[in-house]
Amino acid sequence: MLYFSCDYAEGCHSRVLKALSDSNMISTPGYGEDDFCRAAKTKIKEYINCPNADIYFLVGGTQTNQVVIDSMLSNYDGVVAAATGHVAVHEAGAIEYSGHKVITLPAHQGKLDADELKQMLVDHYADDSSEHMVNPGMVYISYPTEYGTLYSRTELEAVSSVCAQYNIPLFIDGARLAYGLAAQDDLSMADIASYADVFYIGGTKVGALFGEAVVFTKGNTPKHMITQIKQHGALLAKGRLLGVQFAEMFTDDLYMEMGSHAIEQANKIRECLKTKGYTLFMENPTNQIFVVMDNESLKEFGQKVVYGFWEKYDESHTVVRIATSWATSDDSVEALMAIL
Repeated sequence: MLYFSCDYAEGCHSRVLKALSDSNMISTPGYGEDDFCRAAKTKIKEYINCPNADIYFLVGGTQTNQVVIDSMLSNYDGVVAAATGHVAVHEAGAIEYSGHKVITLPAHQGKLDADELKQMLVDHYADDSSEHMVNPGMVYISYPTEYGTLYSRTELEAVSSVCAQYNIPLFIDGARLAYGLAAQDDLSMADIASYADVFYIGGTKVGALFGEAVVFTKGNTPKHMITQIKQHGALLAKGRLLGVQFAEMFTDDLYMEMGSHAIEQANKIRECLKTKGYTLFMENPTNQIFVVMDNESLKEFGQKVVYGFWEKYDESHTVVRIATSWATSDDSVEALMAIL
């Protein structure tokens, strides 16, 4: 079987694995109070040109989204997201479980529209009964979006500006950040850091065994952050494992190298799909490819390829996701294209 269902099917990059192995028997303090975590934080701060950033390492994306949102919001606040946003559809209610409503706005190819966001805020605060409603206390977007699309610099600036005007934080989910940045040449991670009040650098889906790096960029770290991370069950006793991985990924630009590899492989598959006459459900430049397949062909396809079901297109067609990653080999791409 060929595995193209997601970008976290393999373990970790060989360099990351070697770094873990080489450091395996070194004794360190726990909970991230070690030299590996300190080194990783220093490298990330330099990379994003944000020397005063506060960085915390968490174990996974769901924990990260829940901890960041819960720690930054008051108990009467909700978080605004696109209707297709990850926190709205693929977190099993983790955000609501922590007591915060996800307030959804229409998605435009997976993205929030800044004008619609502003109008929602205008309408909320103009309503005489707003005290009886969930207060919009944060805006959440992801880069890339759930559909692999990307915000342009202009779009990011617009959303960030609305957030600044209403004094609410902009949280950028970067679970696939390397893939988004590698798919365009207009934005850097430093730009993401400048637009966001908090964002995270995904490791689980980009070459780490596990782990995400949360970055607070505006001197806005919530009080007692370590305590709050632990309350959510997201604090790793062997925190050095996270530090070792991120220190290696931010050495010699390995993180972006892994992102670029996934994009190169996705582009080969995307071009093959177009050449062969397949219909793409949504155009995007990242490592997630959404293709419409007729159900009969899909049965045969599924006997050879593990793909991701996305949604029903109509009675006889289905939208499936084909995802590449840092680990996608040339051989597997050639084999997939032959099946297509």
